Amino acid sequence: MDLLILGGTGFLGRHLVEAALADGHRPTLFNRGLSEPGLFPEIEKIEGDREGDLSPLSGRRWDAVIDTCGYMPRVVRASAGLLAGAVDHYTFVSSISVYSDHIEPGADEEAPVRELSDPTVEEVTGETYGGLKVLCEQAAEEEMPGRVLNVRPCLISGPHDPTDRFTYWPRRISAGGEVLVPDHPERNVQYIDVRDLASWIVKMSGERQTGTYNATGPAYELQMGRMLEECEAVSGTDAEFVWVSEDFLEENGVEPFTELPLWVPREDAALLAIDCGRAIEAGLTFRPLAETIKDVLDWDRARMEGREPAAGLRPERERELLRAWQGATL
Repeated sequence: MDLLILGGTGFLGRHLVEAALADGHRPTLFNRGLSEPGLFPEIEKIEGDREGDLSPLSGRRWDAVIDTCGYMPRVVRASAGLLAGAVDHYTFVSSISVYSDHIEPGADEEAPVRELSDPTVEEVTGETYGGLKVLCEQAAEEEMPGRVLNVRPCLISGPHDPTDRFTYWPRRISAGGEVLVPDHPERNVQYIDVRDLASWIVKMSGERQTGTYNATGPAYELQMGRMLEECEAVSGTDAEFVWVSEDFLEENGVEPFTELPLWVPREDAALLAIDCGRAIEAGLTFRPLAETIKDVLDWDRARMEGREPAAGLRPERERELLRAWQGATL
């Protein structure tokens, strides 16, 4: 398969390239050449800016395209419109953030999605991100009706994750000591290893599958306590988990998912309990949690020492919160 990847050198993109090459496909990358330009010297790269000039793609032909970096419906519409006659199939990487507030646990792809009060907005914020992704999905389908696959992942984990949101937990627990964790151990958490996601997307693209799929996991109900215990077992350290109440976290302004990854307030808990049965039936599989944790730790340790993490509680902030929590519970 001749495969065009919009992006291709970031997090998911680089794993899509590796999955495509492993399956014998011929990927071509279209991006600005700013992120990791030295990656994949053996494959064709077309330099351009999808927000400005798509002309370098004109006159070419591919079997399918995977859009890893669509955030504005105007931009996705332009890309899908230009490629409508150049590809047979369009995969758009969306997000479970498309779902409306207060959905129920176990919500599937038919759950209500967000609507923006101003659909022309082009500033990506926590309030607009999900609604913009909804409009991007719609734009792709309008330009290529019946030929679009919409993939809605949750938290993506694995080596080369620039967000550090999953990485925070293996890293922090491997350091040992008292670890502040969000109450309670039975809370549901979901994630997907980027390599599993990439391999499945390439497979679905090759099969010209269409429609919308939640791409989250694992295939069983994972609880926060078990995930943290796996991190401790893999890292081989002794950590003491201090389960801090959600009320305390909110009162002290702890930012969900950024300062404390995989914690969302109780009213948003359903976003970590999404039904991914449709994707599993379509062949999505998941490697063991311990394998993801080990590979993330190995990759993280190999990075430059002293690098400021992109997410998670800073050590001094964590110590301050632990002191306050322990003082409040005496």
